[in-house]
Amino acid sequence: MRFDIVTIFPGYFESVFAQGIVHRAQTEGLIEIALHDLRNYTHDRHRTVDDRPFGGGEGMLLKPEPLAEALADLGIAPKAERTSEDKSKTCVALLSAQGRVFTQAVTRRLARLDRLVLICGRYEGVDERVNELYCDLELSIGDYVLSGGEPAAAVVVDAAMRLLPGVLGNEASSEFESFGAADDEIDLDLDGVPRSQHGAGGLLDYPQYTRPAEFGGLRAPEVLLNGDHAQIRRWRREQQLRKTLKNRPDLLQRAALSVEDRRMLEQMQKA
Repeated sequence: MRFDIVTIFPGYFESVFAQGIVHRAQTEGLIEIALHDLRNYTHDRHRTVDDRPFGGGEGMLLKPEPLAEALADLGIAPKAERTSEDKSKTCVALLSAQGRVFTQAVTRRLARLDRLVLICGRYEGVDERVNELYCDLELSIGDYVLSGGEPAAAVVVDAAMRLLPGVLGNEASSEFESFGAADDEIDLDLDGVPRSQHGAGGLLDYPQYTRPAEFGGLRAPEVLLNGDHAQIRRWRREQQLRKTLKNRPDLLQRAALSVEDRRMLEQMQKA
């Protein structure tokens, strides 16, 4: 998979993409990341990429002309001129505080592409005509405002590339975790407990423990040490529900919960 990032700060990514799994994925040829300096597509001595917004207001906007030239140089035509095959293989995404929230479900869609082009907004944003003419998707990584789209682009690349075959050492790692695939995409055991330990819609992951069994006066839960995998799965499901209820109760409204799940939740809420 190829990632093209259009930014006025290409140097931001040098250390970010030179570490860990993303670096190894590049080295092994599993992904390709190309950085494109937006200022290279300007034609004045000051390499101007921004201007004041029409109608007044604070801040500056990224101008449409440099972005259009950059996209043309990448072989990206306006949406109206793209073929259905182009649309199925390539996505142009604008990173913006006004975008739809970036979730694991969106990540799975993006990971099926051959190419993802990310436009990093700056200042007060990007001229809306760039969004209308070129962008297939407008993405926000959360309900807060960043100084630019570069941190968000790094998040999107990291999340998408780890779903690609061969990137993670264990292919199941990207399924059996918080916000993994829905339960109807995962096998259930004989008791109906999901092997993935998450509900449809994405519950939070259960707490994890490793050696030593006792640390700082606290001992790892005995259920995890007894080798009974059915008990372990049930305990993990309960812990997922408990953690989700505490930290992200909004997820419970969308999750596919069993009768037993709801019974456990009722007991937790009464406690």
